[in-house]
Amino acid sequence: MLGGLELLERCRRGEFPSTLYLEGSSEALKAAFLAELRRAWARACPESPLARVFYAGEATIEEILAAFQGASLFSPRDLVLVLEVEKLGRSEKRVAALADGIARPAGASCLVLHESESESPRKSLDPLRAAVSARWSAEPPAPEQLVRWGERRLAHAGLEVEPGVVEAVAEACEGDPLTFFNELEKLEVTATEASGRWRVTRAAAAAMLKPVVEASLRDYVAAVAAGRARRAARALSRVLEAGAEEGEVLFTLTNLVSGAMGGWVKREYRPQSVLLSRRRAPRELARALDALYRAEAAWKSGRADAIAVLEQATREACGS
Repeated sequence: MLGGLELLERCRRGEFPSTLYLEGSSEALKAAFLAELRRAWARACPESPLARVFYAGEATIEEILAAFQGASLFSPRDLVLVLEVEKLGRSEKRVAALADGIARPAGASCLVLHESESESPRKSLDPLRAAVSARWSAEPPAPEQLVRWGERRLAHAGLEVEPGVVEAVAEACEGDPLTFFNELEKLEVTATEASGRWRVTRAAAAAMLKPVVEASLRDYVAAVAAGRARRAARALSRVLEAGAEEGEVLFTLTNLVSGAMGGWVKREYRPQSVLLSRRRAPRELARALDALYRAEAAWKSGRADAIAVLEQATREACGS
């Protein structure tokens, strides 16, 4: 499992994996990755610059493998994208046939399998994950990584930016990749020409930045699992403003921590529970769970305000 930026750097040098599996919860990062991958391929392979795109629910396995393994006088290699590969999971035979075929590449083409976001891992696709030569899981990145994604995006647009512009955008968007890339796209129209170069200034960015960051209970859980206390606090506020019940949020938080200790956890939160179990020691999780039980008792007995209880419980679960 490689990082997305590391994979793109290799592709920029012309080192493309023969087969690549894209998964994870951030469709915005996947889209940014695929856009840059296609640009790198067009530079490295001018004889066949355009990607061949298939949708797994519409194409046959034979068509996909023919594009990947075949070669012609005019196109000795191709970039082959297979989108929504999860639709193959309905048939074990199709998954097995594709896995067997991609495990035996016949040329210099590059095959990319794209799996859409899912609330839980799709076990039926494990044979494909095992067959590819490289995998990347697109999850919400750390702030410094998101800044690097932004810098690459603006550089490809041919723009220069003043120091601190991309960092300001990332902070305003609270680390949400979709909002971040949307705001970067808006920034491109603020560029001004000076000495033959197009430049984005901090003043122009500050005047335009008006990001709208939405939050769901799942966003809140993901922030807690990653230990991002500030982001979790903001997500908690938005979730409650959207009408979520305090009891529902507290139950979800308790379920997350309990699952990280080996107990039952709702299916849609299993990946986050696993992340939390890897990040925090069993003793720390036990203390956090005890604090959650005490917070619940204080709230239900009327000894504490519900919002204050949830804020404290969030900090306990995050480990801050």
